[in-house]
Amino acid sequence: MCLATPCKIVEYLDEDIARVQVGDSETFIKCACMLLPVKPAVGEYVLVHAGFAINTVEEEEARKTLALLKEMSDLTGTVPVGNTAFDLSE
Repeated sequence: MCLATPCKIVEYLDEDIARVQVGDSETFIKCACMLLPVKPAVGEYVLVHAGFAINTVEEEEARKTLALLKEMSDLTGTVPVGNTAFDLSE
């Protein structure tokens, strides 16, 4: 099973590579936006899988998805290692 994680674009490092924030954590990764038909703006959310933004998503939908991921993590009784999309502490 594959999982795409909602991430917020915080800056563009070049034409197609964005630095994105994973959930509300302090984790930042790079992703390629070249697969998207329209380049998302800084502040918008994208679904990231395997280093590629595969779709844009509204902020409300991103937050719902992140909350569900956290709920699944809580139900299993496990704590993800390090800062991940499940680490929604502020």
